[in-house]
Amino acid sequence: MDASTAAILGAAIGATGGLGGGLLTLFTQTRHLNAQHQAEHTRWSADMRRETYTALLTATKQLSNILWKASDQLHEPTATATDWHTAFRDVHDAWTHFSAASAAVSLAGPHAVAASADRLRHAMNHWEMLSGAWIRTAIREETGQLQDYETRFVEAANAKKPLEEAFQLAARKALGTEA
Repeated sequence: MDASTAAILGAAIGATGGLGGGLLTLFTQTRHLNAQHQAEHTRWSADMRRETYTALLTATKQLSNILWKASDQLHEPTATATDWHTAFRDVHDAWTHFSAASAAVSLAGPHAVAASADRLRHAMNHWEMLSGAWIRTAIREETGQLQDYETRFVEAANAKKPLEEAFQLAARKALGTEA
């Protein structure tokens, strides 16, 4: 082998080694970037879910509070139709906020949490609708002292409790905080 062939062969081996090393570096960096991107996405997803789950729980508590205030207003002997109209609007506004928070959980997922949130939404909707019917009847009959509505109102309040607990459990499992 003469010197020029050896030089060309040496250059080819060096170039091949450099190219191989470059490709290996590129492959390693690409894997690292993909892993970093996946970790960031996982963190973003967990943060987004935590925020939506917390917002639903907060909206649930707020709607519950407004519903109980409306019940108290219906029991108040000096309350007027104007007071009951105000309570009705407050309940409706709280329901709107709750419903939006529930929809956000349905988008955030996963399926088990979304399904649990939907069951809670149905129970809260039943309670809210019952409250509205009680208020409308109180306005029509000029009294909030309606035992049948009060009994069903308390039953609806009690029916939502296990569904709220089930949602919290599903949320903890999805977030990986259930020990």
